[in-house]
Amino acid sequence: MAKRSAAGPRSQEAEGREPADHSRPAPASQGPSPPPTSRGKVRPVIEAVRPQVDGGRYPAKAAVGDEVTVEADAFADGHDLLVCEVRHRHASDNRWLAVPMVPIGNDRWRGVFPVSDLGRHRFAVHAWIDRIGTWRRDLRARIDAGQDASADLLVGAALVERAARRAQGADKRSLTALAGRLRDAEHSPAAAVAELVFGDDLAEQARRYPDRTAAAASPELSVFVDPERARFSTWYELFPRSASPNPTRHGMLADVEGRLPYLTRLGIDVLYLPPIHPIGATSRKGDDGSPVARPGDPGSPWAIGSADGGHTSVHPQLGSIDDVDHLVGAAASVGIDVALDLAFQCSPDHPWVGEHPEWFRHRPDGSIRYAENPPKRYEDIFPLDFETEDWRQLWDALKEVVEFWISHGITVFRVDNPHTKPLPFWEWLISSVKRVHPETIFLAEAFTRPKVMYRLAKVGFTQSYTYFTWRQTRWELESYLTELTATEVADFFRPNFWPNTPDILTDQLQHGGPSIFSVRLVLAATLAASYGIYGPAFELQERIPRQPGSEEYRHSEKYAIRHWDLDRPNSLADLVSRLNRIRRGHPALQFNDSLRFHGSENEQLLVYSKSRPAHATAAHGLPGTDADTVVMVVNLDPTHRQSGWIDLDLDALGVEVGRPFDMHDLLTDAHYQWEGARNFVILDPKVVPAHILHLGRPTATAPNRATGTRGVR
Repeated sequence: MAKRSAAGPRSQEAEGREPADHSRPAPASQGPSPPPTSRGKVRPVIEAVRPQVDGGRYPAKAAVGDEVTVEADAFADGHDLLVCEVRHRHASDNRWLAVPMVPIGNDRWRGVFPVSDLGRHRFAVHAWIDRIGTWRRDLRARIDAGQDASADLLVGAALVERAARRAQGADKRSLTALAGRLRDAEHSPAAAVAELVFGDDLAEQARRYPDRTAAAASPELSVFVDPERARFSTWYELFPRSASPNPTRHGMLADVEGRLPYLTRLGIDVLYLPPIHPIGATSRKGDDGSPVARPGDPGSPWAIGSADGGHTSVHPQLGSIDDVDHLVGAAASVGIDVALDLAFQCSPDHPWVGEHPEWFRHRPDGSIRYAENPPKRYEDIFPLDFETEDWRQLWDALKEVVEFWISHGITVFRVDNPHTKPLPFWEWLISSVKRVHPETIFLAEAFTRPKVMYRLAKVGFTQSYTYFTWRQTRWELESYLTELTATEVADFFRPNFWPNTPDILTDQLQHGGPSIFSVRLVLAATLAASYGIYGPAFELQERIPRQPGSEEYRHSEKYAIRHWDLDRPNSLADLVSRLNRIRRGHPALQFNDSLRFHGSENEQLLVYSKSRPAHATAAHGLPGTDADTVVMVVNLDPTHRQSGWIDLDLDALGVEVGRPFDMHDLLTDAHYQWEGARNFVILDPKVVPAHILHLGRPTATAPNRATGTRGVR
């Protein structure tokens, strides 16, 4: 767990131990309501606090090293000024820290606090009347208008005296002296009084000793802080049984360990293994999911369980639990986490079928129902019955499975079809596990309805598969990414973009030609901070379906052992490696919140950018002090060269109008000098399907270093 530390330089220790909500009656669980006279003095109103998920029922999401941005509407009657702050603390701390909020227009306020610890953090917005600030503003107006301000000086003296009673040390003495001079203002030159009143010292002292007696507070909200890998990660799915360098031999976990240098070269963070458990023999599926298996057919890894064990056992042909431990350790030594598939279902041969028949749903004839998703039938799989009368014992058994693998160093899980299990179960399981192991990551493989996907994220799933796999046109991509990154969805839903999976070979990949794999790879790697590929099928551009109209692979690894030639000349391994080096070198690509789309006259050109401010780039180790801004231009047409004028939002990019700027293409290492919002691009997908342009500092006017023309390749 990350070490907890005090908040950054913008934070100060808040008064008291808990943020009280004086603006409304407290819930019964928080004690009695304040007396009406107290509530009647509270004038500020706080509304529309973000981030919050379902009124605070669920925590928002953040990662270690993030800055949590809190916004709220805060206002009061009349014309008095307000002061707003965010109070925050880790759930295990009693001390609250305070961060000032700044107005951003239309009574909207914003404050930012850093998080460096795993687990739940709590926060609330507080607001109160800035009496000294309001007095100073009004006094300035009277003096500027030439009006008599003697009475106002006496009002100010009383306010400053009250502030002095709240102050300590030198501040107390200074404020007391100022109050005296204000009361004796008729004997002081007006210029001297003005210097004391309108100088920075009084403003700073008033900020340190505010009058919070009638402050308002929002309801307490929370944010759960995950490991950095929950926000930024590159996944790779690999079937261990296909990892053998010898095509005549069943792959083993030791062979997967032998793949680590290859995965390291690719820049992979998370190696995801489909189920590694014993596979049942009853109703085993054959090649391409045939209902009849031939001798030697290995069966589906998702048909879990045999006489050799169940969800906490290792398939004997893959190795042993010691081999798992060795693989996890070897992967960790090169910076790779091993993720395991959680598939809560059983083959007919699973030990639970005999030990706990009540955990399965039975037909009227007493037989156990196998899994179905009409027209698909899975005779080799028994789904668990979560409505069993013995549900508590079932839940405990499934939690023990997770805890078993955590005890062997696996803290990242890809969860198979979580939308087919009860949402309360996941909320209980994930919260129970994260209470003890907050570093744990759960990826939801739920290609289902949007509201179900979002609910899974709310109840605790760290990341989620998405519809990116099928979003292909410019309009589809822009509208979907806007939903994921620029609405309240972003507070709780972390997308993980996969161009392919063992179950999904899209029509576009089947028929888009070799370049479509490069196009989809660039989109996944730059639109989302987390993405994954099912390999080696992806980098080797496997594109043959089981049959026309199917999204299933022919000779799918779900049912067969494959041998892959990683040295094939058409492999995209070098492109994968380059993209992941770019992602690691540019913090802008490690977040989703700054994604902005820009215009283009050609619908086949998708233009978007991501940025990180200078202080954030320094925190992530990027050399220099400049902000990190990257602009992507992607040709969505995998077959034809596309060209056109693009229209950049220069304000969003922080570019001064009228000054040329350098654009360094991180894919090709070419440099271009652009000027103004409109620039011309040409992209041939057979050469390179995209620009990934790092925005450099403004330059003096000069011809384009690549071609001598503005922005043309």
